Amino acid sequence: MDYINNLGNEPGMRQLAALCAEKNGMDPALYEINQVKRGLRDKNGEGVRAGLTQISTIISSETIDGEKRSCPGVLRYRGIDIKEICAGFLRAGRFGFEETAYLLLFGDLPNREQLAGFQKILAGCQQLPAHFVRDVIMKVPQQDMMNLLSRSVLTVGAYDKQCDDISIPNVLRQCLHLISIFPMLAVYGYHCYNHYECDDSLYIHKPDPGLSAAENFLRMLRPDKSYSALEAKILDLALVLHMEHGGGNNSTFTTHVVSSSGTDTYSVIASALGSLKGPKHGGANIKVVQMFDDLKRNVRDLTDEDEIAAYLSGLLDRQNFDRRGLIYGMGHAVYSLSDPRAELFKEFVEQLSAEKGRRAEFELYSVVERLAPQIIAEKRRIYKGVSANVDFYSGFVYSILGIPQELFTPVFAIARIAGWSAHRLEELINQDKIIRPAYQSVMDARPYADMEGR
Repeated sequence: MDYINNLGNEPGMRQLAALCAEKNGMDPALYEINQVKRGLRDKNGEGVRAGLTQISTIISSETIDGEKRSCPGVLRYRGIDIKEICAGFLRAGRFGFEETAYLLLFGDLPNREQLAGFQKILAGCQQLPAHFVRDVIMKVPQQDMMNLLSRSVLTVGAYDKQCDDISIPNVLRQCLHLISIFPMLAVYGYHCYNHYECDDSLYIHKPDPGLSAAENFLRMLRPDKSYSALEAKILDLALVLHMEHGGGNNSTFTTHVVSSSGTDTYSVIASALGSLKGPKHGGANIKVVQMFDDLKRNVRDLTDEDEIAAYLSGLLDRQNFDRRGLIYGMGHAVYSLSDPRAELFKEFVEQLSAEKGRRAEFELYSVVERLAPQIIAEKRRIYKGVSANVDFYSGFVYSILGIPQELFTPVFAIARIAGWSAHRLEELINQDKIIRPAYQSVMDARPYADMEGR
């Protein structure tokens, strides 16, 4: 393996990489000439319509007198405003993950009897194959929890005698099992990595079938299994807000594309995990936390808004942090004036930061949230407004909760598996055609050359 791991540093490999880059590069103007929507979005950011869904609705603009205008963001699950859903279970003092998952999967909010039955099914599904933790997770620990999740999901499929059966009852069974075990796979994977690679103590706590997904996650993560009511409530809210976001987001579209091929559930979910892992998608909140860490190191007075503004300006000028020219957590592919998930989150972030003695840090986030859109508007030519997205605060919340960065994106996956499951079922029920968009070739024909003439 040493040869393979070091191969990328060999001069010959670098030459091949340079040749690959040279021969595969294309003039960006070709996309406009051939009317290709890069990223499946037009120049105004509007996504190309690739399908229909009843699972969720995203609204970021409205048409008034024939003119399209940005409006405050709206997110609906099965037609119900996410703000109303969250207000409902918070007002009643319930955890929302399970009943919201029921809504996405079955189309309506459950009554008490239906919710109790669904919770019982999920609790019964909190089982891993015999010796799975020892043989699959412990034997090959790794820092990348998303890759570990993918490997674990595919291995769970190896134990399923009906792995390739894509009938709706069987796929639903598989999805409910994965929804139930995702917290276990993520937390156990982290503890094994932390033990074998970081020389820390090893904790493997079993989930309590009487607890919610958020409570069980904190219970399994912490050595003493303890957590406060506010901590569990805010993590539960985070799971609900990250559960679903339309069929066009990268990982959910991946779910539709791979499902359309007729493959098994485990392959589909492993593909979605690979998509979610990317820093432009589920890994964005890690970038936000790292950006703020860099800000704290480089801004002398964190109460001086002029200094903070100068740092943010330097981010856009590719002078600060990772020099990518981005203020992470600001802006969204769909929303412009506001991300409703970020608005819901912020109120509870303030409560949690006060409880944990990190109010000053919350104030810093608030200042950046206020200044960043102004600075972006001054330095960038933008076609719509810019506002904080849900990733802006989620990483901060996870850090307050003591969740290690290795688990930030897996927490997203623990939530989104419910949405992926709903979309997989929707694809299988409504479509019988493989998704195959067209790519326009811009390569001219040329003759074959014999070896001697090359």
